[in-house]
Amino acid sequence: MKYSIRELETWQKIGIACGIMIIPGFIGWLIEFWFAFWDNGMQDLYWRGGNFLPWINMYSIGSFLILACTYRFRDKPLKVLLISLLVAGTFELTTGFIFDKVFGIRYWNYKNEILNFHGYVCLLSLSGFAVGGLFLNYMLMPFLIKLSKKIPKKIFLTVGITLVSLILIDEIYNLVFTNLFNLPDALDIYSEYTFFKY
Repeated sequence: MKYSIRELETWQKIGIACGIMIIPGFIGWLIEFWFAFWDNGMQDLYWRGGNFLPWINMYSIGSFLILACTYRFRDKPLKVLLISLLVAGTFELTTGFIFDKVFGIRYWNYKNEILNFHGYVCLLSLSGFAVGGLFLNYMLMPFLIKLSKKIPKKIFLTVGITLVSLILIDEIYNLVFTNLFNLPDALDIYSEYTFFKY
């Protein structure tokens, strides 16, 4: 793939990092929202993730991990696919196991899917993440680099940093402040005051 992060200016790298944090997290939310709707007979809408905004942190973190591990192989799509599968699978298995065994929380369970490992990972999720690695390397990164060259610096950075700041405020509120001050989190509010379920 004919792009290099080293050739970019610092402000472009910051804006692109914001895009990588925002876009995969939103796409992950859309995918989970759709699958929850589909799996439950297309009768009810289920809010996914634990935030007010339509964004799921696992997809953003996973995207950074995949890009970090596949960047130097970006001219070899098959390697990118296989490394993405391995990295995402390890990440999902590790976080799922830790949430379950350490915190007693099960955010996902693939036990009804074919070829799953204790419900933490399955063939379907691994396949999706592997394809996601191709999307990150061959669509999202070139798109963000092109965008950084077309949009003025101030606009590119302002939009990216503003959106990431909103996401982080949302995340910190739901992970920290709700526990410290016994405040309602996003899921409490959505399940009580909107047509979404969880």
